[in-house]
Amino acid sequence: MAEDMRPVLHCTGISKFFPGAIALDEVELELYPGEVHALLGENGAGKSTLIKCLTGAYRRDGGTIRLDGEEIAPQSTQASQDLGIGTVYQEVNLLPNLTVAENLFLGRQPMRRGFISPRRMRDMARETLSEFGLSINPDEPLSAYSVAVQQVVAIARAVALSGKVLILDEPTASLDHDEVELLFSVIRKLKDRGLAIVFITHFLDQVFAISDRATVLRNGRVVGTRLLGETSQTEIVTMMLGRQLESRIHDRAPAEAGKTLLQLCDFGRRGMIDPFDLDVREGEVVGLAGLLGSGRTETANLIFGAVQADQGTVLLRDRKIGLGNPRAAIAHRFGLCPEDRKTDGIVGDLSVRENIILALQARQGWFRPLQRAKVNELVEAYIKALDIRLASPDMPIRLLSGDNQQKALLARWLATNPDFLILDEPTRGIDVGAHAEIIALIEKLRENGMALLVASSELEELVAYSTRVIVLRDRRHVRELRGKEITTANIVRAIADETVEEPA
Repeated sequence: MAEDMRPVLHCTGISKFFPGAIALDEVELELYPGEVHALLGENGAGKSTLIKCLTGAYRRDGGTIRLDGEEIAPQSTQASQDLGIGTVYQEVNLLPNLTVAENLFLGRQPMRRGFISPRRMRDMARETLSEFGLSINPDEPLSAYSVAVQQVVAIARAVALSGKVLILDEPTASLDHDEVELLFSVIRKLKDRGLAIVFITHFLDQVFAISDRATVLRNGRVVGTRLLGETSQTEIVTMMLGRQLESRIHDRAPAEAGKTLLQLCDFGRRGMIDPFDLDVREGEVVGLAGLLGSGRTETANLIFGAVQADQGTVLLRDRKIGLGNPRAAIAHRFGLCPEDRKTDGIVGDLSVRENIILALQARQGWFRPLQRAKVNELVEAYIKALDIRLASPDMPIRLLSGDNQQKALLARWLATNPDFLILDEPTRGIDVGAHAEIIALIEKLRENGMALLVASSELEELVAYSTRVIVLRDRRHVRELRGKEITTANIVRAIADETVEEPA
């Protein structure tokens, strides 16, 4: 930025506290006219909280925000918009049943003699859309157009209503390559008009393609701000993950993997994950590494049938099978511990006992209830084996700590005696003791011949227990590391699309 240029938005010391947690800790951010500023960080870094403080959705607990040099304190998103700060989210916040023109001018329709003037609104809509490179019929319902076009309409509306700062929160998450280019062409036009643009995304290639600077948040604090023309993807990844790029060698003896259990060929889903090939053997742990949004969770959900693939074949012990839904996966002795245990894992109001036997009962069929004695025996055995700390197996699982909820989820799948277990962020949000116990359990399951697929942002963990590591970037499987190639440094390099060091 030019030295004599003043920031259009200047945040200093922004803090936000929640009970038992510091969401933002003295955050600073400067946005300049005519720049695209990427806001980066892993899940829980503080990006969403910062945006909500800027836009009035949250009341900040400390710090100041200055817009054009004047201190502001928006108390609502409407107040923020009136001041000149607009936001467009991944899920387009418009009305798909209304026309394009009606969405553009909702709440500020042009009037003639006390009535809305459809003709004038249509003409104004065409003029506005042409400025953004769109030639579409403004009388068509918004739902008639692609998500990319809807995003551009949302941006056009936000710019018209605000016009100083535009915040784009994951705008490309649902777009294909051509649609991303359409959106980027609009962003470049706005940049040329002098708008300050905040770009939030998990796609590093896109960050370097469209952004001028990037600010990285981690654990509610600013790690640093970098000019992207003067830094590398490796540096940005390291800032985001907080990992030292030590040349740690994967010195555990290679696991004696057994026969091939599962083979996925050209397996994928358009718009979610590019087609990939993957085989998993009995007695091995295949790690999935990558930044948030890289495709780790999408890969896990696709293999488990939580989302259906639209291409590819699946072989289980050399026999072709279908994975159209989780019921089919469970029938083939698959298990999945999801990333978000509270939303996708536990059933909060059911007891611990009921949660543990849920998958086993589903596989057997709801009209063939498990014998009470067998249920009690299984539940007590896994509570003891995994050291699940609770007052009673009949208490609602939502009353357990996060550590013990995670152990109960593991117990649910271990009770089914799976051949293939998928773990998505198995140690996230748990204490050090439970963390070590789960890592030891993964090792034990592998040694007992189980095949595991483990997605984790904890690189040291992946290095410790993985026999192979698949690296993902921008929803693609981009690299496979084996043996002594498996180091934290090499994983970071692969995520950043840089050359992996060969083992000595």
